[in-house]
Amino acid sequence: MSYRDVYSAWQADPEHFWMQAAEAIDWTRKPSKALFDEKAPIYEWFSDGMVNACWNAVDRHVLAGRGDQVAIMHESPVTLSTKGITYRQLQDRVASLAGALRMRGVEKGDRVIIYMPMIPEAVEAMLACARLGAIHCVVFGGFAANELAVRIDDCQPKAIIAASCGLEPKRVVHYKPLLDEAIEIARHKPEFCVIFQREEEVAQLTPGRDFAWHGFQYGVKPAECVPVEGNHPAYILYTSGTTGQPKGVVRHTGGYLVALQWSMKNIYNIGAGDRFWTASDVGWVVGHSYICYGPLLTGATTVVFEGKPVGTPHAGVFWRTIQNHRIKSFFTAPTALRAIRREDPEGDWIRRYKLHELQALFLAGERADPETVQWAQKHLGVPVVDHWWQTETGWPIAANPIGIETLPTKPGSPSVPMPGYDVRVLDDEGNPAPAGTLGAIAIRLPLPPGTLPGLWNAEDRFRKSYLERFPGYYETGDAGYVDDDGYLYVMARTDDVINVAGHRLSTGAIEEVLASHPAVAECAVIGVADELRGQIPLGLLCLKVGVTTPGDQILREVVALVRERIGPVAAFKHACIIDRLPKTRSGKILRSTMAKIADGEAFKVPATIDDPAILDEIREALHGLGFPEAARAG
Repeated sequence: MSYRDVYSAWQADPEHFWMQAAEAIDWTRKPSKALFDEKAPIYEWFSDGMVNACWNAVDRHVLAGRGDQVAIMHESPVTLSTKGITYRQLQDRVASLAGALRMRGVEKGDRVIIYMPMIPEAVEAMLACARLGAIHCVVFGGFAANELAVRIDDCQPKAIIAASCGLEPKRVVHYKPLLDEAIEIARHKPEFCVIFQREEEVAQLTPGRDFAWHGFQYGVKPAECVPVEGNHPAYILYTSGTTGQPKGVVRHTGGYLVALQWSMKNIYNIGAGDRFWTASDVGWVVGHSYICYGPLLTGATTVVFEGKPVGTPHAGVFWRTIQNHRIKSFFTAPTALRAIRREDPEGDWIRRYKLHELQALFLAGERADPETVQWAQKHLGVPVVDHWWQTETGWPIAANPIGIETLPTKPGSPSVPMPGYDVRVLDDEGNPAPAGTLGAIAIRLPLPPGTLPGLWNAEDRFRKSYLERFPGYYETGDAGYVDDDGYLYVMARTDDVINVAGHRLSTGAIEEVLASHPAVAECAVIGVADELRGQIPLGLLCLKVGVTTPGDQILREVVALVRERIGPVAAFKHACIIDRLPKTRSGKILRSTMAKIADGEAFKVPATIDDPAILDEIREALHGLGFPEAARAG
């Protein structure tokens, strides 16, 4: 069947489509139907089925005779170590940890916060919670204490599982002091903590509250899998909210398993025994879906990578890892590729390694600019699949489904909607926008299995954040357009669409032009206040390593490029060259924060920022252009 056949089959009979997809999952009790719409516009999937996520990700593969296959490969260029864990070993380790948690009173429905770096034990902790029906909440390792405290108070965990430290290329991140401070700040206090002591730092345990990972499990009876309802929460994952209060995205178990199993086969073309690597972190949704659950559900080998795209030790570490572990599909963020391209513009590091088994590179997390996509395609010689999804959806909204058929790619587009997603582009009044016209991207309800049914203890906020603006639709918060072939283009967050003298312009479209300049490695465009036009665009450029062209010449050339390709309507006259862009740990560029700096507004340093010191560098650069001195961060 072609993609069009599959998508049409879903459109014709969504209930049959998803019930058929659910056959790929082991159910303790099969669901009577797929969609439960009695509380519309709040929808649920497979609610009356009984299932266990850990059984589907681990135990069934051992039962099928594949226990000796490697389930998790840990690759750490930071510690210079590599370690494989088979499915049988993973089953034993997870059952042991789950048994110890159960002995301390953790039961179905209890919450457990996981605060760990990229080590196999982080995945084991997630699976141990799933084994018991406990609801895990993974918080990015190293998050500030006050941010961790907010999450402790919101989800009220019975226990916290943490590591003693995390490792960066040039420093040790001390997790335990952050955890202690967060518990001190939080109103809710966990009953106990489990600490995995790393060789690089042994943390001091709090008597009566803290237990060492190995001693905690000594002599306990392993736990069996606890079946849960299809609508039982598998986890809570916090995403930043516009109010500064994080939103706890809830993921129901049954629909999540069905959607991930379908996506592994049909989007990524990965099956049992294949090797799949997602270079992300378990603290993000990508790590939940495509480091932990997705690859293990399908019986693949997943790679847990503790390192950086450059600097651990060089710009070839990704390609070395792909070669050494014979990776079939690789998934990373565009920002990682841009960092590599900046260090290695000619692809010299790529040519040092044999990537014979690599079939595709997948990109997600932010918009993939055409220049970076084309660079990767040229040097890797495989399809580069930009695909688009969100923390809230849990799996791709739009992609090139190479497991069904490899569609023609269009640089700048994540290709086409996946089954379950009825994607529309709407104007400000909620009317369909013509093809090629920029508008708000929305998805007609119901959302498919695997997507959020709501926010943790915040139904009113869920409705207000996602459902109120366009009744009958889920508002994605992204802006873009659909072309005549049905390909979707996601150009910017809705907040990043700027209005220049009444003309709505996408920052992504201007960034495409800037990135096409041969000296530019990566860039960002923000809208800043202007008395005459309302807003004007400002470009911030990072140059490739080794560029010798004078900066003033590059700035003149990029201004001319924008005028040539977009036109005078963009009023693009201001740009500056900087060493680096402020980003979140997941690689998203903090455009709104930079816009506040440029406009002289007070701002809060985002909790997810990778390095707050970059904001002072941005302030100095923008002040040098004549923009007002911004108030210090509040």
